[in-house]
Amino acid sequence: MPIANLLKRFARPVKLAVKQTIIRHHKSSGEVLFSDTTLRDGEQMPGATLEPDDKLRIALALEEAGIHSLDAGFPASSPAEIAAIQQMVGKVKRPVLTALCRTVRGDIDAAFEALHGNPAHKRGVSLFVGTSPLHRQYKLQKDRTEILQLVADTVGYASEKFDIVAFSPEDASRTEKEYLTEVYRAAIDSGATTIGFPDTVGLCTPEKARDFIRHIQDTVPNLNKSLLAVHFHNDLGLAVANTLACIDEGANVVQCTVNGIGERAGNACLEEVVMAFTLHQDQYGRRHSIDTTKLVGLSKLVSAMTGIQLAPNKPIGGETIFATEAGIHQDGLLKNIDTYLPFRPEMVGAEGVKLVLGRHSGRRAVAHHLEQLGLTLTDDQVLQVLEGLKGVPKGTMIDDEILRRLAAKVK
Repeated sequence: MPIANLLKRFARPVKLAVKQTIIRHHKSSGEVLFSDTTLRDGEQMPGATLEPDDKLRIALALEEAGIHSLDAGFPASSPAEIAAIQQMVGKVKRPVLTALCRTVRGDIDAAFEALHGNPAHKRGVSLFVGTSPLHRQYKLQKDRTEILQLVADTVGYASEKFDIVAFSPEDASRTEKEYLTEVYRAAIDSGATTIGFPDTVGLCTPEKARDFIRHIQDTVPNLNKSLLAVHFHNDLGLAVANTLACIDEGANVVQCTVNGIGERAGNACLEEVVMAFTLHQDQYGRRHSIDTTKLVGLSKLVSAMTGIQLAPNKPIGGETIFATEAGIHQDGLLKNIDTYLPFRPEMVGAEGVKLVLGRHSGRRAVAHHLEQLGLTLTDDQVLQVLEGLKGVPKGTMIDDEILRRLAAKVK
């Protein structure tokens, strides 16, 4: 037998053994791997379209924050999408770059073209196909057996081109559990290195999310050969809670978007999942590699690039979450910053606590602001300034000029 054919004959078993070693390592480490889909699923939010340069800038920021893998886009959708992904190749080096594909061989070929040039261990594909009765009957017009064959064929084809192949049954949370087991088993047998559980329409509760993960772990016989990922949408406002429930149940990979952007009500919010997970290590007993000090900067960057403004009280990145006007809270914060904060601003890269002056402010906050302006007043004079604040028209932001003017009027 020619040497070339002999090498080819043994290359596949060796490659498979290496992949299984890596998967076992990830599973045994207990680390939760964060996968970001801001550039693909997030961009599907109306009005959030990103230019290639915007995508690269966000991808580099995600890399700096410690993301493990990055859903770079959907190459089969257009040549422009392929070009946008190609722009990341060679520049975004640490995360695994993945491309979304339908269970269509042409999509896999487009992904191979888009990711060409990236090292084999840093590129992958994420295949999906609808598996729920609704999707089978109305979207695909295929029965269970036909979909299983489709999964086996395309996952097998993808595994010939990529070392990293993820597969997700779209609308999994409305798919019969016993059929999900069949689909996952077929995907893993065909070469999937990650299987995903997507709650496509955001219907799950944390309890039901846990049940699905337990079912997968208990009934998919070859799950030891694959990582288990989860992907939640936020239609009931439960995407973060569902993601955390699955982390608690042992999911290896969680997929999120920055600021929770995405179709309809969006996706599980990256920075919220990370911080809840970080602050409750005693509960989860697992680790991650995200640099939390990058979260606010990342949040603001994505908001600026997409044009999707954050609500002022948006957790982690909102303008008011480290600000208070309430007198009791301001007094407590001045005595000890931790009295009214779940975590300090610097932990997420925020600027610091803001004691906003207004009708609800207290004496200590007013005195603090006056001292910062170099104005030393008696307690009685501070109270006079405080009374003056209560007479300022509703909606007026109290700035230094207004405060100086009020201080000048006291006796």
